[in-house]
Amino acid sequence: MRIALTANTASGGGLDPEPLVESMTRHGAEVELFGCEPDELERLAAGPAPDRIAVAGGDGTIGAAAQTAGGLGVPLAVIPMGTANDYARSNDLPVDLVEAAELAATGVDTRPLELGHLADGRAFVNVASAGLAAEAARYASPFKPLLGPLAYAAGALRAAATETPLDCTIRIDGATAFRGGTWQVIVSVSGAFGGGSDVGIADPGDGVLEVTVIPAGSRIALARRAWGLRRGTITEQSAVESHRGCVVEITLPPRTELNVDGEIRDGGLERVSVKSAAYELVVPGGGASSTPSRPRRLTS
Repeated sequence: MRIALTANTASGGGLDPEPLVESMTRHGAEVELFGCEPDELERLAAGPAPDRIAVAGGDGTIGAAAQTAGGLGVPLAVIPMGTANDYARSNDLPVDLVEAAELAATGVDTRPLELGHLADGRAFVNVASAGLAAEAARYASPFKPLLGPLAYAAGALRAAATETPLDCTIRIDGATAFRGGTWQVIVSVSGAFGGGSDVGIADPGDGVLEVTVIPAGSRIALARRAWGLRRGTITEQSAVESHRGCVVEITLPPRTELNVDGEIRDGGLERVSVKSAAYELVVPGGGASSTPSRPRRLTS
């Protein structure tokens, strides 16, 4: 098994990839190490194709690696090293690094998944969101080293107390679906974000984007919306709009920040598209545990 390991050394407070390399080598893999930067992924794609790509990092690093794997026609394995690891949670992947490295080297079962693409071509695997989710992620950032996934809850509380709704227009497959004020608009692939929030109806295997709109309203009602996101039942609330389609075009005020797979960025919702079965994800099989009680860190 020849594995190209693309590792984000800035993720999760810092990553030493060598223990991952050693662990996969012990399971019979030949491992070549790459970074997660665009030029490193280009170098990976230009060389001899590996048998699979393994990406070690937070959710924000997975999209580009998945796109590269899909382009090469090889499976993608994910070793979750971020703060919240929503992607691993939504796909029942191990969060224990020992188990994740073993799965990357030995797993044989795969699942075809879609990729979302922003207007500039950037790929995402969870959600691209504007409104409170982006502000919550920005507020949460300085608290991640101290609070871990709980930083997202702290950021969400501050955003709900201080931010104002956005004016937006949403077109889906060419037809206007929404126009007005919104606390949050979420374009979903997996639907997982924010350290445990979820758009429960999103299916990353159906080749369609889910669009969830939380219309402007009272701040008091936001507590119920937050509960719905934590339970994965947000689309069951009567005031919340849910739409689906293959091409989503969203007009937002200038300089509106987005939360894309947990990373803050400017712009990209002007045109969002989806590619069905864009890559194959290596998943546990044969009864392998995907929810260990106590994650273990690899040591060299």
